[in-house]
Amino acid sequence: MRSIAIVGAGQAGLQLAHGLLAEGYDVTVVSGRTPEQIRSGRVMSTQIMFGPALGLERAAGLNAWDGKAPGITALQATVWEPPGTPALRFTGRFDDEAQSVDQRVKMADWLDLYEARGGRVEYGAADARRLAALAASHDLTLVAAGRGDLARLFPRNPARSPYDRPQRSLACIYLYGVGHPPEYPAPQARSHLTSEAGELFVIPALTTGGLCDIVFFEGLPGGPFDCWQDRPDPDGCLTRTLGLLRRYAPVEYELCRNAEPTDARCTLYGAVTPTVRHPVVEAAPGRHVLGMADTVVVNDPVTGQGSNNAARCAARYLRAIKERGDAPFDRPWMERTFETFWDHAQYATEFTNAMLQPPPDHVRRLLAAAAHCPAVAHRFVNGYADPADFRHWLTDPDAAASYLAEIRAP
Repeated sequence: MRSIAIVGAGQAGLQLAHGLLAEGYDVTVVSGRTPEQIRSGRVMSTQIMFGPALGLERAAGLNAWDGKAPGITALQATVWEPPGTPALRFTGRFDDEAQSVDQRVKMADWLDLYEARGGRVEYGAADARRLAALAASHDLTLVAAGRGDLARLFPRNPARSPYDRPQRSLACIYLYGVGHPPEYPAPQARSHLTSEAGELFVIPALTTGGLCDIVFFEGLPGGPFDCWQDRPDPDGCLTRTLGLLRRYAPVEYELCRNAEPTDARCTLYGAVTPTVRHPVVEAAPGRHVLGMADTVVVNDPVTGQGSNNAARCAARYLRAIKERGDAPFDRPWMERTFETFWDHAQYATEFTNAMLQPPPDHVRRLLAAAAHCPAVAHRFVNGYADPADFRHWLTDPDAAASYLAEIRAP
């Protein structure tokens, strides 16, 4: 029985661990926190899982929240220019419902389930020394520890990393009591864009205490949304959130004005430098380890790709490990395995990096078309679920021109 260690107990690490355990591998997960510590801790993300990624969870028997979490049926996008004045708006339905589950709920439950199924967990922080020991004692060691200290062991790949600093200031709060637009009562995600401030999003979700909504700001550096350096407590965050909504998205202010924070740890602040790293490092002499998901491919959360990338990474690594049989997990195999993940992640990365820049003329024309043509709105919204489609019509000016001509032809 081949032994595999996974450092990190997030979306990628735990999904892979469950898959390997089901296939009979000897799997050890290293988690920095217990399930109880995760449940009582601070929110960790603004996750939204789209249809294809949820399908991977269901195939792995990890879909514990179907029928409990809101089934997100659509995305509504509004561009505000000038602030408070809607320049355009469109709504597109997802082909398959999306879902957002507070990772405090999800990862704690997955850890409990993993141990109940007979999986081994070692609790405690992992550093370079512990990683070296794991690599020396296991046939394969993977690092799924997110953007922490271990990620910095993996060198940045400048050819795939156009940014060397954060492009947005990030803040979120989980809220009870957010209203929903009367014209669309089913759960929908809502995005608001303004060239002066940045972006804000509202995502229906399931948290530790039940149904909620996540309000999430992506602030342009130095702009009005870049105002969270003091990291206010939940009440202070809500007060500031309502002030920003009143000015920059007044329809959202009306929906949020009676909301309240879900709990004392329902806020998160920070910034992300979009980075692609080389996926393999030598943790000990002659012993290499393989990075996965956002340990080696970090996207800004503006397009919600993080958890989806992680689910796809876990599925592709699982397949590669099974196909390897008894052959060694050597460095060339690790490099090839990462490239199977990059086959998808490159499109999510390209889309996300493009959305961090002011929209070029061809994208403005496509968004304007979406406001009048449901087919364009539908295709744009479902590109979040499969960003590979964007290269055929959104990210390339010539392809965009051809698509606009095509939809106008009838």
